[in-house]
Amino acid sequence: MKQSPYLAKAQLEMQPGSISNIGFLGDDKRNLQDILNEDAKTVAHLGVTHAQVADVMEKVMHEGKKAFGNPVLYKDFLQVTVESSRGKMPCPFGHPGMYPKEVVCVTNQKTNESMCWTALSIHMIRQHGFYQGKGSSFRIEPEKVVRVLEIVIDK
Repeated sequence: MKQSPYLAKAQLEMQPGSISNIGFLGDDKRNLQDILNEDAKTVAHLGVTHAQVADVMEKVMHEGKKAFGNPVLYKDFLQVTVESSRGKMPCPFGHPGMYPKEVVCVTNQKTNESMCWTALSIHMIRQHGFYQGKGSSFRIEPEKVVRVLEIVIDK
C-alpha cells in the first residue's frame, strides 16, 4: 500500500543512525504503512487495542521502576527489571516529547517466557500502533506481549 509523506518521513527517521544507532525497523523491508496495517490486524484479532496493550506495559514498567534496577515480582508471576540509562529519545513519528532511555525486561514465571521493551515502545504502541519492524532489537510481537503479560480484557 502506498504510504503518506508523513509515514515516509517517519520511516526515514527509523533508519539506523538517525534517532537511534540500531534503528526501529530491523531487517524488515516493508513500508511503514504495511507494518502498521499488519500489526493492527493482529491486535484486533487478539481482541485488544493498542492502548490496552500499552496500558498494561506501562503498569508493569512503573512497578519495576520502584525496585531501582533490581528484579521485582508483579502480580505474583511477572519478574520485572527496569534498567535506566542517561538521556532521552524522541519519537520517530515526530510526536512531541522525549522518552527516557529505560529498558523493561519481564519474565512470566509460569511459562518462563521473557521479553523486553523501552519506554518509547509504550508510546509508539499507544499513539501510533507501532511495534517496530521484524528483526528489530526491540520488536514486540503483539501475540507475545498479550501472552507473556497475560493481557485479558473483560468484555
